[in-house]
Amino acid sequence: MIRVLFLLMLFATHAAPANAGPWRAAEGNVVGWQLMTPDERIEHQRRLRGFDDYGECVAYVAAHHAKLAARAERAGVVLATRRQSVCDQLRAEGRLK
Repeated sequence: MIRVLFLLMLFATHAAPANAGPWRAAEGNVVGWQLMTPDERIEHQRRLRGFDDYGECVAYVAAHHAKLAARAERAGVVLATRRQSVCDQLRAEGRLK
């Protein structure tokens, strides 16, 4: 019995890659994170998870970046750029068409 439980636990921990879970917004992967409220961060993550169309994702992200760029300019903050588009990343994972 213990051997079966051990094998099940082993399989469960190795069955899916670590990045198979839902995309998560975080300071290191969202442009302007420091300028967003906690509620805005949650809504941003919810919106990105809700897209199934690449074009809609790109349009939303462009608007999001423009809004936060204006906010950063008013605050005198220089925003870092993201190395890879979140929409490209989601499409590569098969989450966007």
